[in-house]
Amino acid sequence: MPDLATVESRLRKLFDPYRDELTVSKEGPGGIYLELPGYEGKPWGYVGGTRLGKAYVSYYLMGAYDGELATSMSPGLRKRMQGKTCFNFTRIDEPLFAELEAITARAVTRQPAMVEEALAANPRRR
Repeated sequence: MPDLATVESRLRKLFDPYRDELTVSKEGPGGIYLELPGYEGKPWGYVGGTRLGKAYVSYYLMGAYDGELATSMSPGLRKRMQGKTCFNFTRIDEPLFAELEAITARAVTRQPAMVEEALAANPRRR
């Protein structure tokens, strides 16, 4: 049986560079939850996080909705996708984690502008 807590801990580290610019809304042994400052609790404020499950660890990254990011993913990383923004892992895979780290950097950088653009198009959502 793989040590899923170690996998979750390694995936959580991919978010470490963004702790100062994002709000850590929840953090515990079961995972971490990060949001854009000022949008905490709003659906469009969620950036990503991790969740330790019984059979696998999930890595959520809302920026994966971005078509450009999605098309830049390797087939190996795409295989780990469950839905459009969730990646599931049962073991540490450093090449895929390195790719996910690069995608996370691009997604976190782009998300504030994408949220503002979406909210400008529909001001009632603010």
